[in-house]
Amino acid sequence: MNIHKNARLTPQGRVLRVRRITEAGWRIVDAANAAGISVRQSYRWLARYRRGAAAALADRSSAPHQCKHGIGADRVGEIERLRQQRMSGPAIARELSMPISTVGIILRRLGLGKLAGLEPKPAVVRYERQWPGELIHIDTKRLGRIAAVGHRITGDRRDTTRGVGWEALHVCIDDATRLAYSEILADERKASAVGFLERALGWFAGQGVTVERVMTDNGSAYRSHAFRGAVAAAGVKHKRTRPYTPRTNGKAERFIQTSLREWVYARPYASSQERTLALMPWLDHYNTERPHTALAHRPPAARLRQSQLLGSTGETVASSRPATNHDRSGEPGQGSPKATGDSRRAASSRRLATPVTLAQGAAYA
Repeated sequence: MNIHKNARLTPQGRVLRVRRITEAGWRIVDAANAAGISVRQSYRWLARYRRGAAAALADRSSAPHQCKHGIGADRVGEIERLRQQRMSGPAIARELSMPISTVGIILRRLGLGKLAGLEPKPAVVRYERQWPGELIHIDTKRLGRIAAVGHRITGDRRDTTRGVGWEALHVCIDDATRLAYSEILADERKASAVGFLERALGWFAGQGVTVERVMTDNGSAYRSHAFRGAVAAAGVKHKRTRPYTPRTNGKAERFIQTSLREWVYARPYASSQERTLALMPWLDHYNTERPHTALAHRPPAARLRQSQLLGSTGETVASSRPATNHDRSGEPGQGSPKATGDSRRAASSRRLATPVTLAQGAAYA
């Protein structure tokens, strides 16, 4: 409740003043003087208390109970019907000969102020692979090169440096363990994508992880013959997300957000080289020390160690996510079909139960 700074009484004070009259036997004049209000206002509070007890002393809206100029339900329904036809607010106002502002108020009241309100939100589909390497996610993010500390740090737009160019952050994250590998390369072209894929697969192999599937978006580099040939040469199955559905590759998208928040923009860098040098220490911290909420607040290396130990005995890794019957990862178009039991058993037999030692040999542009 927002009490006016000059208000004499709060709802609790009104109850106290009324009870002094009705229970303690105070005169209305004395109670009004003690509260610092007029006798007439005191009679009003007393009348409201007698009509509705203490609840009647709460603040009431100053809006009128009835408005002779109010928009009828039929007209509101007509506005909603036209909006369902994806007509804009001004177009609806012209169609119904109404003020644009009035139509806008009604559309916002109906939750249709934006066209996005007409589309039902897609159901949240969460999935998590059982074993390390069953599926890795690859994505890229363009980063502006650094010539000096810029406006994002200083807050002064005059510190913007133009024409410096861009470089690309390539990320790869394992679906089951969230183990991540990143590099900063010169661009997002196919040659860079192929090179990153080969080095990422080698890095995961160094951790005792055999990759079975790679998921990417539909970028030109990932649709190229060179990338397709590199995937085939590695004996890995390539899965692409449904067009215009980046949430299917959500683990990579979320890891990029974490990278931006905790590494790229965590502190000012004097140059791109300084930012690049800070990547590996942060990435090692992410993999071996930083708690991950999806892993029951454990780092990815702990989940990898658990998976390798259980995989060596033929047991099953317990997922940190609650059981759900809404996992549609195997449906057509989801980009992550479930592996068969045979492939999982074969993959688990290939994984070694060795201690986790995360290598840091990344390549840079």
